[in-house]
Amino acid sequence: MSTNKLGKQKHIALIAHDNRKEDLISWAKSKSDILCRHFLCGTGTTAKMITEKTGLPVKKFKSGPLGGDQQIGACIANGEVDFMIFFWDPLTSQPHDPDVKALLRIAVLYDIPVAMNQSTADFLLTSNLMEDDYERNVVDYYSRLRKEHFGGL
Repeated sequence: MSTNKLGKQKHIALIAHDNRKEDLISWAKSKSDILCRHFLCGTGTTAKMITEKTGLPVKKFKSGPLGGDQQIGACIANGEVDFMIFFWDPLTSQPHDPDVKALLRIAVLYDIPVAMNQSTADFLLTSNLMEDDYERNVVDYYSRLRKEHFGGL
């Protein structure tokens, strides 16, 4: 197990499926006093809409179906995103569902906080841990796999 330090300013990914974009924008407006103290990024249209409608600066990646989910997953793996808020639509099948599943897997693998609805986002964003440094524990899956498959080589 290794630890990775999250600084006081978090790097937060904001993502929403089409039917949830307005919900995420409304939520971001209501939490802009907190979000403005952190670094924000997001997928395509979501990032653009949040910036336009809230004034918050959001670094824009590609649209989710065009690789944006994978770009954010890569940022998580590289330690460039340490928090994710993903308002997904549980009732509509997405053409990029495998990408979404991969993104969520990476988030768990690298032990980052993830909120997939407003209640969880509220709890996470208003936690005392948001304003402090935090040491997250990242399981060394590579060593586990080596032990399981190669007898510890």
